[in-house]
Amino acid sequence: MVESITLKRKDLLGMEDLGAEEIYHILDTAESLKEISTRQIKKVPTLRGKTIINLFFEPSTRTRTSFEIAGKRLSADVINISGSGSSVSKGESLQDTAKNLQAMSPDIIVLRHSVPGTSHLLARLLPCSIINAGDGAHEHPTQALLDLLTIREKKQRIEGLNVAIVGDISHSRVARSNIWGLTKLGAHVTVVGPPTLIPAEIEKLGVEVSYNLPEVIPQADVIMMLRIQLERQEKGLFPSLREYSRLFGLSRTKLVNARPDVLIMHPGPTNRGIEIEPEVADGPYAVILDQVTNGVAVRMALMYLLLGGKAE
Repeated sequence: MVESITLKRKDLLGMEDLGAEEIYHILDTAESLKEISTRQIKKVPTLRGKTIINLFFEPSTRTRTSFEIAGKRLSADVINISGSGSSVSKGESLQDTAKNLQAMSPDIIVLRHSVPGTSHLLARLLPCSIINAGDGAHEHPTQALLDLLTIREKKQRIEGLNVAIVGDISHSRVARSNIWGLTKLGAHVTVVGPPTLIPAEIEKLGVEVSYNLPEVIPQADVIMMLRIQLERQEKGLFPSLREYSRLFGLSRTKLVNARPDVLIMHPGPTNRGIEIEPEVADGPYAVILDQVTNGVAVRMALMYLLLGGKAE
C-alpha cells in the first residue's frame, strides 16, 4: 500500500482550493489502492473502527454506492442516510441534523445536497471531516478526481492534452470541478454547447468556448459529455431535445474526424440518444465504466488520506 502521508486539510470540499501537488497525491494514492478491488477478498483493515456517514439529499446511484463500497473495502463502518429518511423531512434544520450526527462521533460525513456551499457550511460547524459529494450546480470534486485518474491512466499524462467538455455547462457541477482540476494540471480545456447553456465570462476560468462540436472534435484528446440537467434548468434554453441532440449530441457521424485514440467520457447517468448515441457510449473509445471503477479507488484514497491511514 501507499506510504503514510495524509492530506494537510480536514475536509475535501472542492477542486478550486486544491493545489496540483495535492491532486497528484490523491491520484497516486488511488492508483495504489485499485489493487484491493481485484483481490478475491476485497477488504483491508486500514480504517477499522472508523465511522463514515453518507448523507444524501439528492438521488444518486454511482456516487453513493461508490462511497459505501469504498468505506467497506477499508473496513470502516458505513451508515447511509437519505434526505427523505432524515429528520430534515420532519422540519429539522440541516445544521441540527448534522450536530446530532456529530454527537455520535462519526469520522467522516459524505454530503450531497442541492444547495451550493452546504458542505462548506457543515465543514465550519463540525469537527469531523466533510467530503463534498456534490453541492447543487457548484462542485463535484470526487467526480473530477476520478475523471483525472481515468485520463491519466489511459493517456499517461494530463498536461498538454486537449479536453472538450460538452453540454450543459451552466448547470453542471462536474464541469466546474473538472475545469479547475484539468487546468491546474496543465490541460487545455474547451467548453462546448449552445450559448444559453454556457455561463457568461467562463473564459476567466482559463477555458476556451465553442458553439460548434464538429469543429472541436478533430483536435480533442478527450471528449467529456455532460447530461442535460432539465431538473435545474429554466424552460426555453434550447428549442427541443431533438434539436440539441442534432447539434451537440455525440454520434458516430461526428466522430468520423476524431483522433484514433480519443477518449469518450460521461459522468452518468447517460441520456442515451440525447447527448450520446448508444453505439458511442458502448463503443471502443468510451471509458465510462472505467470511470465508475476508478470512482471507488478515488473515494478510498480520500478516506484513507483524510483519516491518516497507516501504511500496511
